Amino acid sequence: MEWLELSVAVDHEAAESVAELLARYGYGSGVVMEPAWTPGEEGPEFTIDPARPVILRTYLPLDAQVVETRRQIEQALWHLGQMRPVGPLETRALADEDWENAWKQHYQVQRIGERTVIVPSWLEYTPQPDDIVLQLDPGMAFGTGLHPTTQLCLRQLEHLARPGQSTLDLGTGSGILAIAAAKLGAAPILALDNDPIAVQVAGANVTRNAVAQTVQVALGSLGAGQQMGHWLGSTWQPQPDEQPNVAAPQNPLPLLSAPFDLICANLIAKVLIILAHDLATALAPGGILLSSGIILEREADVARALAEVGLIPQERRQEGEWVALVHTREM
Repeated sequence: MEWLELSVAVDHEAAESVAELLARYGYGSGVVMEPAWTPGEEGPEFTIDPARPVILRTYLPLDAQVVETRRQIEQALWHLGQMRPVGPLETRALADEDWENAWKQHYQVQRIGERTVIVPSWLEYTPQPDDIVLQLDPGMAFGTGLHPTTQLCLRQLEHLARPGQSTLDLGTGSGILAIAAAKLGAAPILALDNDPIAVQVAGANVTRNAVAQTVQVALGSLGAGQQMGHWLGSTWQPQPDEQPNVAAPQNPLPLLSAPFDLICANLIAKVLIILAHDLATALAPGGILLSSGIILEREADVARALAEVGLIPQERRQEGEWVALVHTREM
């Protein structure tokens, strides 16, 4: 079989949104992120140059639908390009054997924070003392560790996660935050996502990192999020007096239940505002909410919504245009 490789250059702020789009069409929902790597002093460890664009790639089988699929992708990219810099869609044909390994060459070991190291599962890495190693196959884009919102959360988790904390990772994506929390000692952990593909990817990564005894991955959301659909495209608005139930009704799994000692919510501002009441209700007295995915211009709106439900601000971190907030619930 032959394949069509589609690639597009985007700025860092648009990377997650464009990658989610490509995942809808790419074979097996696979998306490759090729960051602008700058070699580090320690050989295999690299840092990212935020001034240079990210290259995103996905692959389509060269079949009768490929022309129409490419047209749909180009149209969707044009719309996204009205909000953030998105380059032209480029293509090239690949033979089967070239496609199988094409995506792997673009990933390196990535250190985030003081202890967290993301290692693609096919690469070897010798951990340093106190390293928290996360082995990921970045077939899906959300939660690869590239985006500033994910990095902000990982850095904060190094300081917030404690042994024995019951934890909710809401909008888990690849499962990266749930896995990091588990390796930092938090337990038990519920990783929820309302995207079935993300649930599959997160489950595989949880198994790969040998934390399945600690982390439960399930399809669902929190409270009002049950009716929202995927948060990237949702226009749904909450109804009064809705209760903060955990997990969508169709989910057959017996799930961990609130309250949680720690909640990680790496979403977007709109969704954090809608879920503010549910997040506060699901948080145990004295518990910690780590919220991220907040674009700078919406920070005040999110902070206001969380204050209105009684959460107490503790810390703020910023990277580029993105902000992460730490709140606690009063004892």
